[in-house]
Amino acid sequence: MVDQGLSAFLNNGDARCARFTRIDWSATPLGPVDTWPTVIKSTLATWMDSPQAMFVAWGPELRFFFNDAYAPMLLDRVDRAMGQPFQEIWSDIWADIEWIVDRALAGEGVRVEEMPLSMFRNGVRKATWWTFTYMPLRDEHANILGMMCTVVDATSAVLARAEADRERERQRLTLQQMPGFAGLLFGPEHVFDYVNDSYQKLFGPRPFVGQAIRDVFPELEGQGFYELLHTVYTTGEPIVMHGYPIHMSGEAQPRYLDFLYHPVRDDAGDVIGIFTGGYEVTENVRAEEALRLMNVTLEQRVEERTSELLRAQEALRQSQKMEAVGQLTGGLAHDFNNLLTGISGSLELMRRRLQMGTLDRASTERYIDTAQGAAQRAAAVTHRMLAFARRQTLDPQPTDVNRLVRDMVELLRRTVGPAIPVDVLLAPGLWSTMVDAVQLDNALLNLSINARDAMPHGGRLTIATANRSILPGMASELGLVAGDYVALSVSDDGIGMTPDTVARAVEPFFTTKPLGQGTGLGLSMVYGFARQSGGVLRIESTFGEGTTMSLFLPRFDGAASEDDDAAAQAAAAAPVRRARVLVVDDEITVRMLVTEVLKDAGMAPVEAEDGPSAMTVLQSDVALDLMVTDVGLPGGMNGRQLADAARAQRPDLKVLFITGYAENALIGDGVLEPGMQVLTKPFTVDSLLERVRQLTLAR
Repeated sequence: MVDQGLSAFLNNGDARCARFTRIDWSATPLGPVDTWPTVIKSTLATWMDSPQAMFVAWGPELRFFFNDAYAPMLLDRVDRAMGQPFQEIWSDIWADIEWIVDRALAGEGVRVEEMPLSMFRNGVRKATWWTFTYMPLRDEHANILGMMCTVVDATSAVLARAEADRERERQRLTLQQMPGFAGLLFGPEHVFDYVNDSYQKLFGPRPFVGQAIRDVFPELEGQGFYELLHTVYTTGEPIVMHGYPIHMSGEAQPRYLDFLYHPVRDDAGDVIGIFTGGYEVTENVRAEEALRLMNVTLEQRVEERTSELLRAQEALRQSQKMEAVGQLTGGLAHDFNNLLTGISGSLELMRRRLQMGTLDRASTERYIDTAQGAAQRAAAVTHRMLAFARRQTLDPQPTDVNRLVRDMVELLRRTVGPAIPVDVLLAPGLWSTMVDAVQLDNALLNLSINARDAMPHGGRLTIATANRSILPGMASELGLVAGDYVALSVSDDGIGMTPDTVARAVEPFFTTKPLGQGTGLGLSMVYGFARQSGGVLRIESTFGEGTTMSLFLPRFDGAASEDDDAAAQAAAAAPVRRARVLVVDDEITVRMLVTEVLKDAGMAPVEAEDGPSAMTVLQSDVALDLMVTDVGLPGGMNGRQLADAARAQRPDLKVLFITGYAENALIGDGVLEPGMQVLTKPFTVDSLLERVRQLTLAR
């Protein structure tokens, strides 16, 4: 029989009390509600309407009670939790929290922030993080009856912070790999937060991080650097200096620098720091001065100074290269400042609302989506730069370019719009080429969009293919090896380009489009892709008449694959079977991510941190279907060497390489052996699972 005293006690039978009223408390060790201690009843009545998640556990068996705000945290335990023994409800984490319970029952208040707990969530064990405040619950005589606890699920915040840390580390690695010096300074005192290896090599070993620039470089007093930093910090305007002298302690002669000071802003738009980057150009400046002196008496000194003149000319060419890289540095700083603002701003809003107790699921997902979107755009900028630098990881396959164009033409027509007819001229008997078809799709779309933008008042766009045999003379002009090539060209009858524009068209961040309508990376990406594929992008243009952009790709002596798309679609549609996977990566965060994804997909992963530990697993009797391995591994054995050794032990083992651009040379840009694939970092969970499906389903 339901105790009638409970309904009167709990807001006169309010619907929210159903979990209480359906229990016959007189049949429990707690007895009828009317006999419960006054402090218990008043506590339950007080926090029932609280927006703060809370629970109470009292009585001989620590019977468990919770309010409505706590109920969602219980998930599949919610219907059986009310009034049950606390240890029984939380048996899967009891060993981890028992000490907290003991201290609370001993009369001590305990607060634990972001405590990691591995618990079952809807039947699946997951890593979670919680913030608890346990307090003893006393009666009017100060006797301890049980305990009360406020709870915050901190899992989303911890995971978001970890992802932000990983993203920040990836960005630092990008700066670390820059050929020039780079650093970050924060605050009006310009305190160093980061310097890359080139910075330390240029200025020597000094205690940079955490120190103000005046303390690190006292010899710069009076040389103008402090004043330039102050100007950028107070005005928010960047400064670029060329051939600026710097006098270092212990050096008789000045050095010369090309450098950039660019403001770093917070999400409110206020300047909080300065990015500095550049190159030492001492040799260039001295070479230019030598040239000036040589020109004064050139006729008299021409023979004796010929060799010096050649060196000076080479130095000038290098200076021009550095000017282009300076433009690249400024563009990267601008783009990454915007992306970092989106990431850090979202995380800061999450932290503030979490502290205020106003963070709900919808807001959390919105802020995570914003930060993740910025991270994905950062990855896209990085991939475009790698394409220009010819360092992206490609997946070349025998490709029928005519078929690729036919598959793309409807998309291209919709993209350029009805005002621009698209003509397609496909050469019969077109040769195959060994190329990454996805990147070729992107290149064709990029060239078509550029052609459309060159015809603002309409025109005609023509896509053509042809077989071309390049003779030595033309091959030298194009920078190719003489031989057979497949040509894919996109022509327009638009405004055309001047010779100066053609000469700069493939420079990164160079664009003739209005502000906000182009990044300046499109043609540089196409150019880099063509060169990395063994070909070239040729630009022919006449101002006022139109432009033809042609991709020349080496001929492949073989047939193009006809079934790749169908095989990929079948693999994507197939469920992931319970494969046994060896995951090898020295970066614990990447290894954890891959392992968790595979576990969630129902697989059985085994972890190894380097080549030798992976070989221990491979030489055991553990059954394996697939090995997922980073390429750049420590321990004297890289990922490619590990794969070869694994195949020697297990010839049928499938291998998925996960790689960044710097490791591409270890894999090679050719065709991998059957049963091997490459996935480029950073990757999404879906792309990882798709590759795993393809490999584990292959026979």
